[in-house]
Amino acid sequence: MIKVSGFTYVRNGFSFGYPFVESIKSLLPMVDELIVVVGDSEDGTREAIENIGDNKIKIIDTVWDEELRLSGKIFAEQSNIGLNNATGDWCFHLQVDEVLHETAKYEISSLIDFANNIDNVDGYIFPFYHFWGDYNHIRNTRKTHKYETRLFKNNRNIFSFRDSQGFRKECKKDTNKKEIKLNVLKANVPIYHYSYTRNPKLMKKKSNYFHRFWHNDSWLEVNTDSLQFDYNIVDKLEVFNGEHPSYMKDVISNQDWEFEYDPSKSDMSLRDKILNGIEKLTNRRLFSYENYKLIKH
Repeated sequence: MIKVSGFTYVRNGFSFGYPFVESIKSLLPMVDELIVVVGDSEDGTREAIENIGDNKIKIIDTVWDEELRLSGKIFAEQSNIGLNNATGDWCFHLQVDEVLHETAKYEISSLIDFANNIDNVDGYIFPFYHFWGDYNHIRNTRKTHKYETRLFKNNRNIFSFRDSQGFRKECKKDTNKKEIKLNVLKANVPIYHYSYTRNPKLMKKKSNYFHRFWHNDSWLEVNTDSLQFDYNIVDKLEVFNGEHPSYMKDVISNQDWEFEYDPSKSDMSLRDKILNGIEKLTNRRLFSYENYKLIKH
């Protein structure tokens, strides 16, 4: 029997408009245990997670060190706390602005069964829908990650990389390398990413606050303000005609702002226009950074 552990982290989820309850609920059917690392919160985040009432959930309380302001290091730290407490054969990481569709369970089980005994496979990358402005538009351009690792085998010296976007593993064979990319297969199960679907005023509040984990105080003084977030300062959006996860039904119905996409305000560079056009024709994203090593099997 293969055991699967889920893990995630959150702090003040309500204050910053994260669909963290929906994210956790979407991950629960996929796992045998779910480690939720809860930072010191003042808005009822921990209580809301307790009220989900699922015995699979194991809460770990932490206190964020807000001086860890180098490249989002605090986020990798919180992610690794969850990973280090996972006891499963496989681990599934979902960030609290990411949600799985309710139909994903059986396909994910099949992915695990297929790769479990293939030694040179570390895990899977998943495609993303990056929602932007509202729940009807997606930003899947070169400035977003097309795929990222979310499911992998446990106990392979794997750790959260940089700001917890993806994962690497310790390199023991080559003393000149500290870490190496995971060998992954490609899954066809989309991750619904809702990082930029908030009221513009709340989005600005979140943006201003989280900049502090990448930048120093002098940068913040120059580059943050109290104006509402302008979702039209973006390279390119597309209309989303698909179906959202059922977990998001209430969140979407409670949307309290309107967004009208104005493509004339696009800030896409000529280089990206050309490369995005090539990607549309070939389904290949050329010259892009990949935080993994895709293998064929």
